[in-house]
Amino acid sequence: MKRALFVCIGNAGRSQIAQAFYEELGGEARSAGSRPESRLHATVVDAMHDVGIDISSRSPKGFTDADVEWADVVVTMGCGDVCPFFPGKQYVDWELPDPVAMSPEEVRVLRDDIRRRVAELAR
Repeated sequence: MKRALFVCIGNAGRSQIAQAFYEELGGEARSAGSRPESRLHATVVDAMHDVGIDISSRSPKGFTDADVEWADVVVTMGCGDVCPFFPGKQYVDWELPDPVAMSPEEVRVLRDDIRRRVAELAR
């Protein structure tokens, strides 16, 4: 499996979900945000707990050039122009809504969509 870097804005939801699912499949992954928040969204932590994955001890962080250089594939999720770009890397853009204001049910739907996308990426 390719080493994957998942990048969103706050690194408090989408990219954390993707990293956890990619790691569950046996891949090496990192996640980061263009403007990291102070903590993960509680609804995201709960939604992942529902599928047996504990991300409660994780913290949002920004990305560095070293993170991008480490990755074989960079998956961006709505971070726009501030997403990292390095020539020679594979880039995938997933247009996914930010879960910050979503209901728990909406977060579960997003989680399942990310899980499906991660499984396809891991093939």
